[in-house]
Amino acid sequence: MKTIILLSLALVFAANAAPAPAPVLDVHGKYLRTGAIYYIMPVFSDYEHGGLFPVNYTSAVAQRRDYHQGLPLIFSPVNPKKGVIRLSTDVNVKFSDTTGWDIESNVWKVKYDKALKQYAVMVGGVEGNPGPETLDNWFKIEKTNNGYKFVFCPSVCSYCKVMCKDVGTVIDKGGWRRLVLSGDPMSFVFWSTY
Repeated sequence: MKTIILLSLALVFAANAAPAPAPVLDVHGKYLRTGAIYYIMPVFSDYEHGGLFPVNYTSAVAQRRDYHQGLPLIFSPVNPKKGVIRLSTDVNVKFSDTTGWDIESNVWKVKYDKALKQYAVMVGGVEGNPGPETLDNWFKIEKTNNGYKFVFCPSVCSYCKVMCKDVGTVIDKGGWRRLVLSGDPMSFVFWSTY
């Protein structure tokens, strides 16, 4: 009798468990993996808009002005034991190799930029340690009609008030196409290095 009750309870819990969000896919249809290296390229690309990189003197994250792939990136989910990056879940984004770049940290964060008069994506964030102290360091990946977009809407703190905005681009005074919080998201794809 105990076995039947335990089996019944297990079936009830399994039926009520929410399914995991869909995995994020690279251009080859493979799941994005925690700790693997990827390049991010815009869906609609031309020879003036390439991959992403940190601008040395401002710590801004920007798009290259040519069709270069930019610097490689790594994604780390809020639960580091999860091997697959999934839609609508908090992730840290960081450049995998910033050798020769004068930046304090290669992890993305959101910070208000006085020159742009809006919130921008910068490097200098903290990896891991989900909670109110690291709210600015968490992004989500969402599906678009033709690729993916980044969304800043951290859920690593249940009682914190957060703003939720897509990540788009704007051209700054120096001519850099900067990543900023925007109502017009940048649509992109992931290229794997494996």
